[in-house]
Amino acid sequence: MTFRLKTALAGAGSAALLLGALGSQFIGGLAPCHLCLLQRWPHLAAIVIAGAAVATGQRLLALLGALAAAVTAGIGIYHTGVERDIFEGPTSCTSSSTGSVSADQLFDQIMAAPLIRCDEVAFEFLGLSMASWNAVLSLGLVAVWLWAYLRD
Repeated sequence: MTFRLKTALAGAGSAALLLGALGSQFIGGLAPCHLCLLQRWPHLAAIVIAGAAVATGQRLLALLGALAAAVTAGIGIYHTGVERDIFEGPTSCTSSSTGSVSADQLFDQIMAAPLIRCDEVAFEFLGLSMASWNAVLSLGLVAVWLWAYLRD
């Protein structure tokens, strides 16, 4: 298998994951949280990098593709940890105790809060959330990118 074919395969993998996320949002009605949206950007970057790698044949682009896939996998691992209460998530999309917050402050927080929380699993398949699947599959894409870089 050639370098161009391997990088096209890696780019197609990111495209499939991105299309799956968009499909779950626009067809399945699962609105994404902040961390879900962050996981999409590296896939978009990997698609662009794959296109450039296929067009130019530049081997170093495979390392950039691997980095993009690793970044989205890392965000997916973090998001999974937030969902499983291992990590504290961003304050913009998680819930915490109201403590000594006044009623006015609580009302302001509620009105300003996003509708989708990062610390709740919206969908699970075979015991893994969408963030977990993104992490697992993106680590596989890291391997494909590195395979493209190391062997021709």
